[in-house]
Amino acid sequence: MSIVVRFPVVGLTRQQYDEVNRRLEEARLWPPDGMQLHVLFGTEGDLKVSEIWESPQQLTAFSEQLLPVLNEVGVQAAGEPEVFEVHNVEQPRTTA
Repeated sequence: MSIVVRFPVVGLTRQQYDEVNRRLEEARLWPPDGMQLHVLFGTEGDLKVSEIWESPQQLTAFSEQLLPVLNEVGVQAAGEPEVFEVHNVEQPRTTA
């Protein structure tokens, strides 16, 4: 079962986001297995992240690796992530 996850973060900046990505890529943890879509949106100093995962178990496995990196960079959570079961995903077809 695929899931959508919305991560509640406090005051996320582009600099913090980029540093987390740099560290994950350097450690060869990015992109993680099972992540189908990753979206960064919002305004500077209030950026948000949502993702679609193939399963809750894959999210849990990656979270164990991600949390120490977030702590090192100073990214603060405003609570537990919101997790929703995916009922349908559609991607537009491209015409060639």
